[in-house]
Amino acid sequence: MKKYVLDLKVTSTTRPHERYVLLKLTHENPLPEMLPGQFAELKVDGSPSTFLRRPISINYIDRERNEVWFLIQMVGDGTRKLAELKPGDRLNVVMPLGNSFTVPEVKSERVLLVGGGVGTAPMLYLGKTLVDAGIKPTFLLGARSAKDLLEIDLFQELGDVYLTTEDGSAGEQGFVTQHSILTQQKFDRIATCGPKPMMMAVAKFARNSGITCEVSLENTMACGVGACLCCVENTKEGHVCVCKEGPVFNIDRLLWQI
Repeated sequence: MKKYVLDLKVTSTTRPHERYVLLKLTHENPLPEMLPGQFAELKVDGSPSTFLRRPISINYIDRERNEVWFLIQMVGDGTRKLAELKPGDRLNVVMPLGNSFTVPEVKSERVLLVGGGVGTAPMLYLGKTLVDAGIKPTFLLGARSAKDLLEIDLFQELGDVYLTTEDGSAGEQGFVTQHSILTQQKFDRIATCGPKPMMMAVAKFARNSGITCEVSLENTMACGVGACLCCVENTKEGHVCVCKEGPVFNIDRLLWQI
């Protein structure tokens, strides 16, 4: 898929959480085709300690408004600088990068989308893509507490939503892999993104249950084109760059001890 370097204009910035900012950006021309699970490299200006672009998952594409959304967790100088952007500002973006989640051709497939923390971000666009393909997804989203669950109203517009929180303030208490839905319902496919221990636990459940499963890895991806070798992952085929071969992998390719 062709990659683009675009100067996008910020249309909106909101703070859904004290540690997150939601950026919505547009362009004077129609945005390029983007697939669920792909990401972008965002240039950070005005930060003396930030020299490389920041890889951010594509959160959502609003074709009617010609907008791309990025849900950004503020964890360092670079992401905090991105959070300072205001409507009308310009942001240089390289996109789309990487591969994508699989959208089943069979509309009767039951698909579970599992997200944890900021890993819920790509699940929104994947959910919308599934709905557009005639498949109603089920979402299982986890966080530390109720206030850490983001964009829940948007997920509920697309499918059934089940929640877990570590403190029990929303949904069932515990981790996503402990939710009762996993024993009460049957699924044909699982897609997941979030902290690696969470994804490994989801992958173990999927493998033991004979369910096809794809994970979106969050290795450090400095360049986005496979040049810097920061994001190398060891697979059954050998070492690969997550930014080019991934970030989405079928769990059968990975060497996780599951």
